[in-house]
Amino acid sequence: MEMMWQDLVFLAGSILSIVFLAPTIKDASARVPLGSSVPSMTIGGIYAFTYGTMGMTFSAAGSIGVAVMWSLIACYRAPGEQGMANVLRFATDLGRQTRDIVQIALPTTDGGHEQSQTEHQSSYHQSAD
Repeated sequence: MEMMWQDLVFLAGSILSIVFLAPTIKDASARVPLGSSVPSMTIGGIYAFTYGTMGMTFSAAGSIGVAVMWSLIACYRAPGEQGMANVLRFATDLGRQTRDIVQIALPTTDGGHEQSQTEHQSSYHQSAD
């Protein structure tokens, strides 16, 4: 199979992303919100899978590199504790925020007491990173 020139272009873009992300990993005082790093890590993984299914091996490898860089940033450069617990904390918080938003959109009666939209919003703002 012949290599597509686009494969090399996407690889070059990924390499540039990795080069630009490296200083963030090296800077111990850097703090990147999980709301930026976890979605970027996930998108890198999705791109890697997609490129792989299209036979674009170099693009897939580059995207895996970008996903790894973002996962390192999520684990070690997010505010708070370090390690994989950061990603799990983000997923748990995202689930809770999604539930709160759904409850605001679809208010329910809980034992005869309805929680007001304002109460939901204040608990949402308190839990935000």
